[in-house]
Amino acid sequence: MATSDTIPADVPEVEPLVERLRAQDVEVVALSFVDNAGIARVKTVPLPKLAAAARVGVGVSPCFETFCFDDVMVQGRFLGGPDGDIRLVPDLSRIVPLAGQTGWAWAPADKFHQEGDRFEACQRAFAAAQVAAAAERGLDLRMAFETEWALVTEAGEPVFHGPAYGAIRLEQVADYARELLATLRAQDVAVEQFHPEYAAGQLEVSVEHNDPVGAADDVVLVRHTIRRVSHLHGWLASFAPSINPGTVGSGAHLHLSLVDQFSGGTGPFGLPPVGEAFLAGVLRELPALVAVGAGNPASFLRSEPSRWAGVWQAWGRETREAAVRFITGVAGTGETSANAEVKCFDATANPYLVVGSVIAAGLAGVDDGLRLPPPISGDPAGMEESVRTATGVGRLPESAMAAANAFASSKVLAAAMGEVLHDSVLTVRRGEADRFADTSPAQLAELTRWRW
Repeated sequence: MATSDTIPADVPEVEPLVERLRAQDVEVVALSFVDNAGIARVKTVPLPKLAAAARVGVGVSPCFETFCFDDVMVQGRFLGGPDGDIRLVPDLSRIVPLAGQTGWAWAPADKFHQEGDRFEACQRAFAAAQVAAAAERGLDLRMAFETEWALVTEAGEPVFHGPAYGAIRLEQVADYARELLATLRAQDVAVEQFHPEYAAGQLEVSVEHNDPVGAADDVVLVRHTIRRVSHLHGWLASFAPSINPGTVGSGAHLHLSLVDQFSGGTGPFGLPPVGEAFLAGVLRELPALVAVGAGNPASFLRSEPSRWAGVWQAWGRETREAAVRFITGVAGTGETSANAEVKCFDATANPYLVVGSVIAAGLAGVDDGLRLPPPISGDPAGMEESVRTATGVGRLPESAMAAANAFASSKVLAAAMGEVLHDSVLTVRRGEADRFADTSPAQLAELTRWRW
């Protein structure tokens, strides 16, 4: 996890690390970072230059902080334009040889100013800061992302066919699946489950929980690995929220738990007061969190009622239409398995912003002593509007601009992010919302199909 506020002056562990990587036939290291449009970007260094990169970083323009998903740069109050430079510094504790990409290693990078101090808009540092804020309150979090993707041929056809979740589907991609899981395991990513999903050509993998920054690192590495293994099989993997408008899309649900605070209490479904307040804080900030976790215009092609996309600002036990699904686990396992799933997110998000923002929202709920409203059951789409109003169940933002405006109004997220990061996120989301407001669903799906 990123912990330093300045570029380390001395990194004595680099040389032994370089020797270990050389013994594993690594020749090049990819330094990974994710921008505010959710695009994974990269700079690379030959292995002999890793020590220098760890000490002084690798230069990159801060313009990426205001790149939209289509690489169009917009101008914010603080960032945007051709000026300036920042340094990408690899987190050596997370470096891993890529099992599916011979001769390469991967490492997430943190962002610093040339003067050595932390870059204010570093998303990974924001996530680490929120983890530290939780620790100051005595709270320990675990998180994991689910990853859904569509696997298609070069011609755009689904690689497999058959019933949703069906064995017939799995049989058609069994070799691919085995190779993917083996590659992830070789990269120290522990897979919990893998299965064919609902939509055409759709698959899902769930990985073991990690600390929040580690969970964000994991999902970046998982997506890279899926793209690579798919390419080696002559196929394409799309993490876009919708590749076929009007049908079920792909999400990137976040699972989270507060250690010792999600079971054994007297609140609803056994929640202790702190755990309940944390989830209530997340629930309160959901309209703003949509801009962070699913704020691309294409996200709203997926976020339709009755598709388990979590479009309702509500919560419930094992309620898949609610944005927050609480999972108590099998009887007797609550202490280790109770968690909450935030279902309204997708892969257009920067995962570091997601984990940091969810923590900030939850901590605000703890600080304010919030309580959860009554849980829902069933599908709110089938309720009378008067019933939804009476129970406080409302639709989350239904457009990119509505989500961006909710984000702009969130004092909780503005305070947690600081003005530079908050403005750069808002600049990107409003820029995308404005430029693609009149784009047809089919055009939007085409434009975004291969961006993540």
